[in-house]
Amino acid sequence: MKVFVTGATGFIGKAIVKELLDNGHQVLGLARSDAAASALAMAGAETHQGDLEDLESLKSGAEASDGVIHAGFIHDFSRFAAVCEIDRLAIEAIGDALAGSDKPFIVTSGTALVSPGRLATEDMMPPVIKAFPRASEAAADSVAARGVRVSVIRLSPSVHGEGDHHGFVPLLINIAREKGVSAYIGDGQNRWNAVHRLDAAHLYRLALEHATEGARFHGVAEGEIVFKTIAESIGKNLNLPVISISPEEAAANFGWFTGFASIDCPASSQLTQESLNWHPVQPTLLTDMEHGVYFK
Repeated sequence: MKVFVTGATGFIGKAIVKELLDNGHQVLGLARSDAAASALAMAGAETHQGDLEDLESLKSGAEASDGVIHAGFIHDFSRFAAVCEIDRLAIEAIGDALAGSDKPFIVTSGTALVSPGRLATEDMMPPVIKAFPRASEAAADSVAARGVRVSVIRLSPSVHGEGDHHGFVPLLINIAREKGVSAYIGDGQNRWNAVHRLDAAHLYRLALEHATEGARFHGVAEGEIVFKTIAESIGKNLNLPVISISPEEAAANFGWFTGFASIDCPASSQLTQESLNWHPVQPTLLTDMEHGVYFK
């Protein structure tokens, strides 16, 4: 297949591009700069000039391909509502181009807010939360109603591995360096889930090749990582004290990230593994941390 990939030069996108090319597919990667275009060419992919706000470029990229993986997202939390709207419009524009074509379309979402406090499974639908306006899944459902063969991959809050500079773990590390302590909230027993980016890339390929309309897949290798253990690993590697802080103190330490530092979001990928024969094999999050991936 010739696959149009948004976010093709990002942390996860680069791994997706390599996974596709290594398995016989062609890649048309969205590039908004000469540097991005050069990186795609070096990887062996074709370049499609444009960006997530250029809806015509998204439509023409989709039309020129046999399927689409939408892995791009503008990670600017200072204007989060605005970038969520950009994401929604991008999904709908790609959907417009794919309507009636039977081409597979993979949309990216997340596991963190599917079912806070209890194990999230693929058959659950995330609640509408005004404070978190990302609308990827709602947009996917909207284009599905127009006859697009769309499915969703929900990624873990931590997609980890070599080259992760802007994810949630690097944010926690930067906060710890700034504050001089590695903190957790209360007893720190809230749980995250995680997946290595190479395992995630493999999942995107399998989802594309075996796309089932309306399916939800979970990019989760580890379903229940206790947050306190992440804080302890950061403290050990930075030689900083590891402390508990109260919920009232959390905002002063974590700032806008408090919600994610406190969320309890265990998740399962059992249905994904069974339906796609996907079995994560890469190092765990704590293994990556203990081996210095985040502390070079």
